[in-house]
Amino acid sequence: MTDRRPFRVLFSYGFRPFFLLAGLQAVAGIGLWLANLLAGVELTGPLDPLSWHIHEMIFGFAAAAVAGFSLTAIPNWTGRLPVAGWPLAVLTLFWIAGRLALLVPGLPLALAAAIDGIFLVALVLACLREILAGRNWRNLPVIAAFALLALANLVFWLEHAGLLAYAGYGHRMGLAVLVALIGLIGGRIVPSFTRNWLAKRKAARLPAPFGRFDRLVLLATVVGLAAWVLAPDGAVTGPLLGLAALANLVRLARWRGLDTLGEPLVWVLHLAYLWIPLGLGLAGAAAAFPGLVPASAAIHALGAGAIAQMVLAVMTRATLGHTGRALAADGATTAAYVLVWLAAATRIATAFQPAQFEVLIVAAAALWTAGFALFLASYGPKLWTQQR
Repeated sequence: MTDRRPFRVLFSYGFRPFFLLAGLQAVAGIGLWLANLLAGVELTGPLDPLSWHIHEMIFGFAAAAVAGFSLTAIPNWTGRLPVAGWPLAVLTLFWIAGRLALLVPGLPLALAAAIDGIFLVALVLACLREILAGRNWRNLPVIAAFALLALANLVFWLEHAGLLAYAGYGHRMGLAVLVALIGLIGGRIVPSFTRNWLAKRKAARLPAPFGRFDRLVLLATVVGLAAWVLAPDGAVTGPLLGLAALANLVRLARWRGLDTLGEPLVWVLHLAYLWIPLGLGLAGAAAAFPGLVPASAAIHALGAGAIAQMVLAVMTRATLGHTGRALAADGATTAAYVLVWLAAATRIATAFQPAQFEVLIVAAAALWTAGFALFLASYGPKLWTQQR
């Protein structure tokens, strides 16, 4: 049986409203962007259409997924009850208000920035309160990363307000923080879930445990990303990103991903993480060979690839696990994984084939929309109803 009291169920745990909103934003955001790009549908909010698209993918879609994950994981880290009920509903309304503010015609940019910025600040404060109350000092770096994401959003708005010289610092910083979070948290969950799955099958070889090598990879990743944020075309940026890409590829190879092909819920984590070395490598190549490798290829490898694929992987697994369902992917889930991966690959191909831009961008958008629509169709009912 299912509990169908919408408010009580939807706001019982952070993953429920925010994973649902992330899926809706993924579909609606790309739909609006494509309508503006190819059909001339006007977006008359405070940002130009391209800036709106960039902002909403990073600080709308991805931020919702971060909120859903963090508000669900923190109770496990601290042993405290989850943020639920009206406090969670208010956080959700903050996120929705930010999305609506960016679509209001003629809304002053400063007001839109203030409305949009409330959500991430409130999320940081809510998470920090739980971490401090639970004395969970080990995960304070995660909260620091959330604070950096809020700072990146502020930098984005300051650039667009003309208070900082525009150089794309805000959106690159937002992407860099999210990729670093995947390196940090993904570096825990990918080998852990892989180890659990392989151990149940009495596998002879298990993923390498977290150790000094992983710390060095994280350091190389953060340094490379910092160079990219500050000077994407800098002389040292290419080599630093190349080193980070190679280190992450070796790290991924140590996690026994090829041994997990029997379970999509596990191999998708490896497939998602693979986009990190690919994205870092493309960013490094774009810095070293700007005439050959478009910067947009790296941005979409990190955004539509690493971030979106890991978001989908975590949302599906967490939803199944926290609603008491078996940790096994059905056909719709597997299809969603493949479609979103193909969407990212197609979008990257668009950067290298400008003559085929319209065909490829429509194909990428169709694949992306189909993947997240499958997520909504399959997981939406799981998110707003409760099994008994």
